[in-house]
Amino acid sequence: MRDRPQGLDETDLIRSLSEGWALDVAGAAYSAVGGGSYHWVVTDHGGRRYFITVDDLDERGYLGPDRELAFEGLRRAFGSARALHEEGGLEFVVAPQPTPAGESVARIDSRYTVAVFPFIDGTSRGFYEEAPPEERAELVRMLVRLHRATPVAESVARSISVQLPGRDDLERSLQNLDAEWTGGPFSEVARALLADHRAHLLRLLDDFDHLSSQVAAAGSRPVITHGEPHGGNFIRSDGRLVLVDWDTAGLALPERDLWLVDAGDGAELNLYSEASGRRVDNDAIALYRLRWKLDDIASFASRLRSPHSQTADAEHAWRSLNLSVSSA
Repeated sequence: MRDRPQGLDETDLIRSLSEGWALDVAGAAYSAVGGGSYHWVVTDHGGRRYFITVDDLDERGYLGPDRELAFEGLRRAFGSARALHEEGGLEFVVAPQPTPAGESVARIDSRYTVAVFPFIDGTSRGFYEEAPPEERAELVRMLVRLHRATPVAESVARSISVQLPGRDDLERSLQNLDAEWTGGPFSEVARALLADHRAHLLRLLDDFDHLSSQVAAAGSRPVITHGEPHGGNFIRSDGRLVLVDWDTAGLALPERDLWLVDAGDGAELNLYSEASGRRVDNDAIALYRLRWKLDDIASFASRLRSPHSQTADAEHAWRSLNLSVSSA
């Protein structure tokens, strides 16, 4: 997130850290990394650093349709990460640090939340950067351990449907291509792009429905999943990999994670089957891959239809929409 959250005063964030976590903040630096959440690196007077995540509940539709349900979804996702780390013994799970009252996330105000994570020194790959085979095998083994740890998290974890969370937004965008979009500087170019690809996108929705039916008929049992185990969410620190960004955690089919470590030749999926004793469903792999792309298109299109200005985040949304639609 390149732009700072609208209407949030940094002093309110620091107050929440002091009241919720008893942090004696000496300095706070905004960190324009990642997507979806806002981040700060905070240092206390003892020199210890923390990675702070702020979420806008109005932008968390995948967690719940309103602020209260989105907050509950975030609480359950972060609670799952804590259970996996503390009770499941998964050292690679970078979980939020609890408040003295045992909470993983707190409200700054009615719209924004805050969570505190340990600061991890290390390196990560970009989303599109392919890891070498030995690292992909390491990731698969981590996912096997994660999925096997389902019993420690299933009482708190939210269930995540295979259905496309942004479908309503995408269908609204595709149904409103004849009239001018007046949300901001990128609205009209976004409308023209979708109009040019409308027939193809509608076919992809049909493909999604067909795959959903096939996967539902298979009746596979869900496991605890991370949801976004791509290169940007793995950090190599002190010679080992850790997994960050757990707001998407929940109970789903293992293929929700596996498609992101699949290089396409079957090696990673075969390794998972051998290590876990569970057959990988290729239809589910295709479903989650398509689900991701359609949800990205829906999210970026909705953002560019809505009121926006010429900001770095709006420019990023336009580039991402163009790339997603053109490669769909």
